[in-house]
Amino acid sequence: MEAKLAFSQDSPPISIICAAKFVGLPLTIDPAGSAPTLRFASGESLHGVNPILLYLASSASVSCFSGKNDIEFGHVVEWLEYAPTFLSGSEFENACSFVDGFLASRTFLVGHGLTIADIVVWSNLAGIGQRWESLRKSKKYQNLVRWFNSIASEYGDILNEVVVAYVGKRGIGKSPAPSLKEKVHDSKDPSAPEVDLPGAKVGKVCVRFAPEPSGYLHIGHAKAGLLNKYFAERYQGRLIVRFDDTNPSKESNEFVENVLKDIDTLGIKYDVVTYTSDYFPKLMEMAESLIKQGKAYVDDTPKEEMRKERMDGIESRCRNNTVEENLSLWKEMVNGTERGMQCCVRGKLDMQDPNKSLRDPVYYRCNTDPHHRVGSKYKVYPTYDFACPFVDALEGVTHALRSSEYHDRNAQYYRILQDMGLRRVEIYEFSRLNMVYTLLSKRKLLWFVQNKKVEDWTDPRFPTVQGIVRRGLKIEALIQFILQQGASKNLNLMEWDKLWTINKKIIDPVCARHTAVLKDQRVIFTLTNGPEKPFVRILPRHKKFEGAGKKATTFANRIWLDYADAAAISKGEEVTLMDWGNAIVKEIKVVSGVITELVGELHLEGSVKTTKLKITWLADIEELVPLSLVEFDYLISKKKLEEEDDFLENLNPCTRREIPALGDANMRNLKRGEIIQLERKGYYRCDAPFIRSSKPVVLFAIPDGRQQASLN
Repeated sequence: MEAKLAFSQDSPPISIICAAKFVGLPLTIDPAGSAPTLRFASGESLHGVNPILLYLASSASVSCFSGKNDIEFGHVVEWLEYAPTFLSGSEFENACSFVDGFLASRTFLVGHGLTIADIVVWSNLAGIGQRWESLRKSKKYQNLVRWFNSIASEYGDILNEVVVAYVGKRGIGKSPAPSLKEKVHDSKDPSAPEVDLPGAKVGKVCVRFAPEPSGYLHIGHAKAGLLNKYFAERYQGRLIVRFDDTNPSKESNEFVENVLKDIDTLGIKYDVVTYTSDYFPKLMEMAESLIKQGKAYVDDTPKEEMRKERMDGIESRCRNNTVEENLSLWKEMVNGTERGMQCCVRGKLDMQDPNKSLRDPVYYRCNTDPHHRVGSKYKVYPTYDFACPFVDALEGVTHALRSSEYHDRNAQYYRILQDMGLRRVEIYEFSRLNMVYTLLSKRKLLWFVQNKKVEDWTDPRFPTVQGIVRRGLKIEALIQFILQQGASKNLNLMEWDKLWTINKKIIDPVCARHTAVLKDQRVIFTLTNGPEKPFVRILPRHKKFEGAGKKATTFANRIWLDYADAAAISKGEEVTLMDWGNAIVKEIKVVSGVITELVGELHLEGSVKTTKLKITWLADIEELVPLSLVEFDYLISKKKLEEEDDFLENLNPCTRREIPALGDANMRNLKRGEIIQLERKGYYRCDAPFIRSSKPVVLFAIPDGRQQASLN
């Protein structure tokens, strides 16, 4: 019987998936749920880890998989309840010690045969990743390791497939990232309740993610989108994606298409896509209604003068125009006449309010640029401050998530809703995500695009979703990073190193290994007793991950070394040639202080443990692949720009550097987007694959979380 397993993508229940694989139950995976739920075609379902595991145990064809009698069954249940202890960081070592002692004279956890208890404890240990792998290599818990290795040896074909699929995605070497459910509360008390949306009821919540189509989504937008996704799922509510397309001068269909692409990349599932422009007729009706009610007026005060009056709390001379005068000027605006172009509509709120956002904000302004959806139909467009609360109320939004930078405008939002006579929409604030050395203003990012300082919005130096993915960031790392921040309202300036460290833990266990030498900084090493003719061996692309595949490595009597390695070698020194063996350097040829050649002989019986240098190398053959290794630096030179700082005065003069190199012949098979590690050089993403020998393969360097040297 096939079944569907739903769970949160942040916490895959590896024990259930392993057990289902073991008993042969086909599963359809749905990582968009919350608590693990097993649903059958009949409509029946099971909720929670242990009920599902006990069902799997009872349905197994394996003899006594849930114990051979009631007493053993009771022990199986006890172990299922104990197994999650391994996933608690503070209790992990205590659990290992306890089970190690328990297995001192036992082969299995319950009775004399394999039970689901063994599978569950094994999968929980395997799911921990590097922390367990490090203990496994030590001699600390020999009984536990013996038991673990025995099951891995007997049933590894079944279990390892699950571990590779799910542990790798979480990041081997790191406990699973805390879900937003765990991080969303502000209290440091782990038992504190989650932060609730005010007045929220399960099944009745509606949230919206409302980007402006004036650029691509960046890492700050990603946080807003994922928080909306979280609350929609938590309250089993609706999520609307709404394009706030009220400024035709900045917006385009290109941006709409790419924002939707970015939303899909982030795994944000939504119920409907809407546009503020869908509501233009109703928004105009509302503006006219407010004018008629005396709650809005048309103002022709010059822009700079109006700004000064608002700052000083001075009422406009137009504030007390009659309704008839305002309606006449409104008609001029709607028709886009010369007179109308001098005007705007302002709300009549309170010019003396200490909160300056309430000092008669602008509701409508003229713009004759064609709109990307409705063309030149309109000559007037609503401001965000006017349109947002109106459309939120009309679309049934119950909670509007806004970053705390809008805090002073919350009172304005509620006042405008009140004047419109619409229902209240609750605002929930979260802190804006700020990154060091990074601009997140779309206006400033557009400057870089228009002035050819970057390729486009997908440039790997950009903080856009497409930019950082092109740089080599896995989307799982971005999601982990953002969810670790939670819904805190505290302003924070985040380091990129933290994000790249998470990324490394995801890519390192699975990315293929290749070799390269710098084209302009290499030295030939002649091996006098090397093979007369080159020969090829098939080696794994990753020694610890079979899924990376194989590669063909050529061995020859002339090999290339990086100049830096050659310069570090002394005459008579024995070094290790990685994936081959040791060699002894007999001669170092130098011309004008520059090393031109090393001469030596293989010493394959030598011990790699005795050598100081472990060196990468490439056979001197025609099949080597030309590479361009591209490194990047931050676009701005100041860690945090203050409000008074001009970003143009803090531009980084050098943000991209290309280094020619030669790579092993296997690299002609790299695909665009593939991530690899160049041994002893770092991680790279293939941006332009092999086409012909005259055109290099382009590899973008991926930061690994360690402090990077500036390119300047």
